[in-house]
This record gives sequence, C-alpha cells and structure tokens, in this order.
Amino acid sequence: MEREVVLTKQECPALLVPSGTEVTIPADTFVTITQALGGCFTVVVNGNLARVEGKYAEALGKKLQEFNFAEVKEGEVNEAHVYEALREVYDPEIPVNIVELGLVYKVALHKEGERNIVDIQMTLTAPGCGMGPVIADDVKFKVGRAPNVDEVRVDLVFDPPWSNDMLSEEAKLQLGML
Repeated sequence: MEREVVLTKQECPALLVPSGTEVTIPADTFVTITQALGGCFTVVVNGNLARVEGKYAEALGKKLQEFNFAEVKEGEVNEAHVYEALREVYDPEIPVNIVELGLVYKVALHKEGERNIVDIQMTLTAPGCGMGPVIADDVKFKVGRAPNVDEVRVDLVFDPPWSNDMLSEEAKLQLGML
C-alpha cells in the first residue's frame, strides 16, 4: 500500500509505536496511513507513529476487515483457520505477519468441557517491545473470530530468543534480506 493521507471522521483511540502509550486522535485530524495490514492501521499523526485497531477503521474512512473461513465444521476448530487468522497479525513497524516473522512457536487446540481452547506460544522480536501486549491482544481478537473458537490464550515467551534466522524465506524476500 502506498501512503495515504486521510482526515479522521471521528476521534479514535490509538497506541504510540513502539511505546504502546494510549492516545486519542481527534476528529478532523490529518493522518498518513503508512501500513494497512491485517485489518489494523499504522498512521503518522503529528509526527508520531501510531497504531489504530481495525475496529476503529471507520474513523479513518475504512471498513473493518471480514474473514471468510472455508470448510467450517460445526463444533470443531480447524488449525488452518487459526493460522489464517494469525497471518493477519502484524507488528506495526514491520510489514510481515507474525507467522512469517517466526514469532509463533506453538499452537495447541484442545477442549475444556464443551469449550474449544486455542493456546498459542509466541515471542516478540525484542523482549522489551512496548507493542508486545498489543500484538498478543490482536492475536486473541483475530484467532477468537475463527469458527468455533471459544477462548484464546497467548503465552509470550523469550526462550528461545527470536533472531533473523527464524524468518521464513518469504519474509526475508519481502524485507529485502535475500
């Protein structure tokens, strides 16, 4: 996506990148959308980089992203759907999804009574990343929208530590590392 300057239609909450500090962007403010991936937006507002969650897309004159999951079986969670949702989660500073970045270490599907639980073990590119809780919440939100998922649990771990070696070939190509 090329950068796009838009005028906010209403005030909307945002998080400064990389600190994760909450801010409110007033209505009728010019922002530059620098990244619109996974249904979330990275914008420049008043010289600061900020992340706007997809649920506030209308404030930017955009639409909330919808998922169209194929082959839904009643009562079952499909691991492919979980990964499809995970591929829609992006670090606001890096235009590559968290699966291709190698941040997802483990996905486990199980039942607790009648509830379908998805446990995800993942890491961040840096342990002190202020956007870590935001990315984890985005994982919970997007995977939670997959069919038949009742609960998503995210465990942020830092062992093994993330390194560039964990990038997929696609990510390396996209980031110009090949």
